[in-house]
Amino acid sequence: MTTFEKLNPESLNTELFIVRRMIGSRKKGRSFSRSIVSIAIFGIALGLAVMIVAVAIVTGFKKEISQKVTGFGAHIQILNLDSNLSYETAPIPARLQSVDQLSGIDGIRNVQPFAIKAGIIKTGEEIYGAVLKGVDGSYDWKFIRDHLVEGSVLNVVDTVRTNDVVLSANTARLLKLGLGDRFTMYFIQDPPRARTFTIKGIYNTSLEEFDRLYIFADIKQVQRLNNWNENQISGYEVLLENMDHLQEQAARIREQVAFDFIEGESRLKVETIQEKNTQIFDWLNLQDMNVIVLVILMLIVAGFNMISGLLILILERTNMIGILKALGTNDASVRKIFLYQSAYLTLVGLLWGNLFGLIICLVQKYFHLISLDPGSYYLDTVPINLNPLHVLLLNLGTMIITFLFLLLPSAIIARISPDKSIRFN
Repeated sequence: MTTFEKLNPESLNTELFIVRRMIGSRKKGRSFSRSIVSIAIFGIALGLAVMIVAVAIVTGFKKEISQKVTGFGAHIQILNLDSNLSYETAPIPARLQSVDQLSGIDGIRNVQPFAIKAGIIKTGEEIYGAVLKGVDGSYDWKFIRDHLVEGSVLNVVDTVRTNDVVLSANTARLLKLGLGDRFTMYFIQDPPRARTFTIKGIYNTSLEEFDRLYIFADIKQVQRLNNWNENQISGYEVLLENMDHLQEQAARIREQVAFDFIEGESRLKVETIQEKNTQIFDWLNLQDMNVIVLVILMLIVAGFNMISGLLILILERTNMIGILKALGTNDASVRKIFLYQSAYLTLVGLLWGNLFGLIICLVQKYFHLISLDPGSYYLDTVPINLNPLHVLLLNLGTMIITFLFLLLPSAIIARISPDKSIRFN
């Protein structure tokens, strides 16, 4: 049975049939353009793999660091408008109807009160400054529990004040303390006070700036140190289901609580985690520009690789182009042949690019081969965030850009005359 007899005219047009024969001859090694085309395919595969890895790393950085920063300060904080940038905050009531109603808003996961107090730890010859963060029984410990390396989180109840605390591995190492050890923390006020705490848990988030700062304790400890009653706190933390809706939810919360008058005719203020940590989030946003530049460069490289490959294909098939035109085939039809073949080669490059890129990402995600300095990058290993939508968009973008690049060189076919191309050698 011949190839023509195998051909189903209803499912395959003439251009696709010719492309199939051309691809078959290239695979059998009868084409001098095989090496050039292979380089073009490799260029597309390499470019796509680099783009997938770059996007996965940058989005991973943003996701991991954002989660860690919000783990210490939640997505949104509600504070006294009179509070300044220090850790000596003006109190607000622990029972506010407008705040209690926030739990009923879609997208809000938890609303938890907190109180903070700065102090100094002294153990033998070591002196260390830290912030005591008091929390109550409603506190969401998921973040700390996920990064706990020893011990357990606090069990805070309303009836009994506990002296247990949870601190970071960095703080424990600097103070030469371990699980179950006791230490004294001094608070500079009038009169000065001191409290002795017992280490119940040790966590490590690799976010050293925050790890060294916060020590989690019973909120009643901070209230007593600040001479507050049980109805006074530093503020509320609001945890969201999705950080993508941060600004929208912050606006809704401001509308609900920002005009409440509290003791002393003061008001409440609403701050997002991005507003409280502008330097970190500005640094993360700068990474987006790096990815955009890299993606543009890779797309340009892929486009020019396919242009060179297409020109070689046209040069190799000049005789065929002349014969097809002599038989009455129009320029558009001949042009389709080479665009179809280029599309096939692009798809092959995309296939290998996806394979290489995803393998690299998965190996790093599960085996953590590349490590980082936590002091500089806030992480101890290169993070990977594989989003199927990002991979799909990169594939579509590469395919579209490459196709647009090929339109111009394919127009050369219209300028090839049959009488000269048939004699072309």
